[in-house]
Amino acid sequence: MTLHEYFAPQPTSSAELPDPQPLLRSLTQGVLEVLAGVREVDQLARWFNEDAYRSLVTRANLSARARSARGVSPARPSFEILSIRVTHPVDGKVEAVVVVAGPGRTRAVAIRLEGLDRRWRATSLAVL
Repeated sequence: MTLHEYFAPQPTSSAELPDPQPLLRSLTQGVLEVLAGVREVDQLARWFNEDAYRSLVTRANLSARARSARGVSPARPSFEILSIRVTHPVDGKVEAVVVVAGPGRTRAVAIRLEGLDRRWRATSLAVL
């Protein structure tokens, strides 16, 4: 094992990781609050890998610009999580869809989690 491999994030087996459902629920709530402008994206940084975090920052900035252009102030979103569908395509990885109902629309949040360094980290996120 090279020095770089030794200090790189280490994959973790699903057996060594906690149930992903509570994290999926919390991440979904956090992401929707970030997009609504009532939570700082930095508060979610530890749960995302670099690419997914950058994508979330970009989406949050676009949401903030859209709110500003319409003259709408940030407001806490009201929503209900209708369902969470979880699949385990490979050991140490989870792909999930969280269906969320808000006042005007129903959305799906697709999240991919990977076990790294004995905890789940989101490596992909899409709010549909």
